[in-house]
Amino acid sequence: MSRSAVGGPGVGSREPVRRHLSERQADTVERLTAAAVDEVRNTGYDGLSVRNVARRAGVAPATAYTYFASKDHLVAEVFRRRLEAQAPTDHATEADPADRVTAAIGDIAEVVAGEPELAAACTHALLAGDPDVARLRGIIGLGFLSRLTDALGDDADDGVVDALNLALSGAMLQSGMGVFAHAELADRMRPVVALVLGGRR
Repeated sequence: MSRSAVGGPGVGSREPVRRHLSERQADTVERLTAAAVDEVRNTGYDGLSVRNVARRAGVAPATAYTYFASKDHLVAEVFRRRLEAQAPTDHATEADPADRVTAAIGDIAEVVAGEPELAAACTHALLAGDPDVARLRGIIGLGFLSRLTDALGDDADDGVVDALNLALSGAMLQSGMGVFAHAELADRMRPVVALVLGGRR
């Protein structure tokens, strides 16, 4: 999402969940995020709750709430973790900047590709207004910017990156709403990328 669309870290919100965790705490967070994915697959976003995720993970609800203030915070953390765990495509073999950017967008799409319930849940969660989500949204947005900038290489400038980021934000929103499958994201963005880059093929 664009630098303006994503927004910066929320003022007064807690640090990202990855902060200063002991081994036991990190294991608890890992169990909660894994259980959240399973819960979304079974109940969808509407049926999701921190309490139900805690039960599935074998964690006390009070403990779960010390890490995640809401289900939106929890789902946003799932997306952040998946994005950061994913190794971006090596663009060195792609000479054309449009192909490099499209490949980078394909990488982003793969984070929740083939999981429509999770994709929809992530869309809902990342639009939430609470400060914990705002902080994660900022981190995720910076990750998108980094991938687009790296893919553009020497063709990167602020106007091009912002235009691509805004287009990607809109495409991801439509995908999360079910307008088209998340796996189609890169193909749907391909002509947009070519247009933004001035048809440099």
